[in-house]
Formats: sequence, C-alpha cells, structure tokens
Amino acid sequence: MLKDKVAIITGASRGIGRAIALKFASEGCNIAFTDLVEDENMNSLVTEITALGLKAKGYASNAADFEQTQKTVEQIVADFGHIDVLVNNAGITKDTLLMRMTEQQWDAVIAVNLKSVFNFTKAVQTTMLKQRSGSIINMSSVVGVSGNAGQANYSASKAGIIGFTKSVAKELGSRGIRSNAIAPGFIITEMTGQLSEEVRNEWNKMIPLRRGGTPEDVANACLFLASDLSSYVSGQVLHVCGGLNT
Repeated sequence: MLKDKVAIITGASRGIGRAIALKFASEGCNIAFTDLVEDENMNSLVTEITALGLKAKGYASNAADFEQTQKTVEQIVADFGHIDVLVNNAGITKDTLLMRMTEQQWDAVIAVNLKSVFNFTKAVQTTMLKQRSGSIINMSSVVGVSGNAGQANYSASKAGIIGFTKSVAKELGSRGIRSNAIAPGFIITEMTGQLSEEVRNEWNKMIPLRRGGTPEDVANACLFLASDLSSYVSGQVLHVCGGLNT
C-alpha cells in the first residue's frame, strides 16, 4: 500500500514509533526516522528495514528544537528525494498532580509533545506543497480528549495536537495534503509496562474490549491514514482505544 513512498517517523527507535516504521516497511515504504540519540535500537531498526530491500536511515535529532528539525528534514529530502508521509510520534510524560507540577515538567512535555509537531509539520510543508500531496499523522491520545488526573501537562499537549491537526487540514487540503490525528488509549509499551499489575488490571476493567492495545494496533491505524485507503479522510481524530473513549 505504500510502495516507493517515503515516510518520516519521529521517535521511532522503540515502542509505537518502531511498530509504525516496521508496518510501513512491510508495505513497501522507505523510512527516515528520528530519535534523540543514535543507539543500538536505532541501528537495529535500520538493519531490519534494509533487510527487506528498502531504504532506511536514522537521524539523531531533538524534535523539540526548531532549527535542528529544519536541518534534519533538509537532510532527509537530500537523502530520499521526497516526503510522502509524516508521523509525528515523539512524546514524553512527566506525570504528577498539578499542585506538585514544576514549570520544568510543564515546559518539557509541551516542547517535546506539541512543539515538535509544529516543528516537523512546518519543515515538511514546503516539500509537500511542491508535490501537491502528502499525509500528516499526529499522535494525540484519549486523554487529549477526555483529560486525566495527574496528566495536566500531557493532556494539554495532546489536546493541542488535535486543534493543530484540524487547522492544518483546513489550510493545506486544497493542495492535496491530508492531516489527521490518532488518539491511542491504554497501549502496552515499555512505558506502561512499568505500571503495577494491579493498575494494569484496573485499566483493563474500564476498556470495553477488556485488554490494552498493542503498538501494532496503532500502527495499523497509521497505515490506513498513510495510504490511499483514506484518500478522502482529513481533519479527523481516529481513536484506537478499545472503546475506552465511548
């Protein structure tokens, strides 16, 4: 479904981002991806994708840094020639109650989760406008819609992504560029794996499908939004939450 296309995926060395990269590659997509540092996770992902006969390259880049992002995207265009899909996946959490939240905890989450989406979308815009095509996929969250105690910073960043996504869809739609968001629910990753079994069981009780999602569940939704299957879908939020936000 993505044969000969090029995708940029931020924060893709592990977790959901890695699952998206491998799903896209399985459908013939060449992958440029970023993470804060070049490490074994980055190198192993490159190896895994190139073994499929596709082009892959990892870039050590801070998605929250505007100038660094511009230079990274310029290098990606030089290396790959074009950009068909952007997945803004990079994100962090610094959960605590508002009364205990520091300015640094607020600023860090907003910068990595929300400013990074602006940075990369701004950087790929010129290329996609020239092509008159492109799919931008932004990783929001169910808590960006419903909020969550102890996650005021994270929820605010993910809600901001939804507003940004809808605005970009309206601005760029006339040039054939689509912009959508995915709102995952409770997804089983390294991050959620640190929670106690009791907490995970409580989450499962609240989910109508009675299980946490997998990174592959999110990757499948991303594939739909990246491909021509969703050619008339833009400005939408696709919930991948097992019915949690119903």
